Amino acid sequence: MKKRVLLDQSLTPEGGVLTLHEHDGAYDIQLNASPLMSTRQHSSEEKLAELACEPLKSKARARVLIGGLGFGFTLKAALAALPADATVIVAELLEAVVAWNRNPAYPLASEALADPRVTVKQSDVAEVIRSAPGSFDAVILDVDNGPAAFSAPGNGKLYQDSGLRLTRSALRPGGCAAYWSAGPNATFEKLLGRAGFNVEVQRCRAHGQSGSWHTLFLARSQR
Repeated sequence: MKKRVLLDQSLTPEGGVLTLHEHDGAYDIQLNASPLMSTRQHSSEEKLAELACEPLKSKARARVLIGGLGFGFTLKAALAALPADATVIVAELLEAVVAWNRNPAYPLASEALADPRVTVKQSDVAEVIRSAPGSFDAVILDVDNGPAAFSAPGNGKLYQDSGLRLTRSALRPGGCAAYWSAGPNATFEKLLGRAGFNVEVQRCRAHGQSGSWHTLFLARSQR
């Protein structure tokens, strides 16, 4: 049986312990010994980016904001869908997550982060959204567990009325805010509609045709 290896660890701004592990070729990150993300489950993250970026394939100078780097699966899927003149801004609050993904010793997202279309901002994605009204064709948010069960309580503001309206104001006409969620959430869907979005909900497996079901909210601003 292959040993699970602790590769690195770091403290979060709130004082939590963030750890990176490798086991049998797969990588995972834990927060205070609780699973946060894994390279074994990423299909829904990729699908989120594909759905948000599909309308932008022929759009000149498209601008996309991704909130939460994770292991870079959302970023890589967005880059594959976007044209060469697009700009992708990744907002990631945790310095260690960016460093681990940049490290070429780990088969994570170093190549994607080196893409000339990509800019990384070590910042709360809410602050990036607030500072850029009318700037993005798509805002893709894979933050925490979605609109419920937060590992960091401060993430909840993104999914409240004020946060949704702020995100809508950061979109260009016809833009899309795409939200990943660990499960369905009828209340959140209603909040999106109340914030002025046209909402589409899709479900996607965590790993190809297997694994748990995740929920994707596609919220499009009216033109």
